[in-house]
Amino acid sequence: MANVTIFGKGNMGTAIASVFERAGNTVNFSTTEEPATSFGDIIVLAVPYPALEGIAAANQENFAGKIVIDITNPVNFQTFDELIVPADSSAAAQLQAAMPGAKVVKGFNTTFGATLTSGKVAGSQPTTVLLASDHADAKEAIMEALKGGDVQAIDAGSLKRARELEAMGFLQISLAAQEKIAWTGGFGIFK
Repeated sequence: MANVTIFGKGNMGTAIASVFERAGNTVNFSTTEEPATSFGDIIVLAVPYPALEGIAAANQENFAGKIVIDITNPVNFQTFDELIVPADSSAAAQLQAAMPGAKVVKGFNTTFGATLTSGKVAGSQPTTVLLASDHADAKEAIMEALKGGDVQAIDAGSLKRARELEAMGFLQISLAAQEKIAWTGGFGIFK
């Protein structure tokens, strides 16, 4: 089992914690002020996109060699009309560039907290967690840590795919904000 540290104890942070805990992992919550020895092998950044820069700057050495999951969707929340990263990049790619020693994985950004907590999308289909990273071993470790957590995890490819995952997350958020789908709904993948 994995030792998971989550930055952010809001809706998504607590929902992600519940998934990892159901799968039998140890979960703790952290802040940027705590020493590196308190960080798990898997670190989840369940924070708003603007917080990534400060966390990366404060923890570049602390996160070296660790799996760092970026769940952010860099949405322009003033207009709900665009992503605020360059079209050829992603929040996850920016984070990887800021912390080259970490194994950055894009994940959990195409799910809502309610679907993670229940393990279901629209009440009946399994919640799918999509993972994108240039570190195959990191994706495998996350998928192993999620086994038994009532979600299905799928390797979505290299870190380049984070851009598409962020666009999917943005679309889902904007649809829910417009009340075209429920916050318990979302994308599902049927195997």
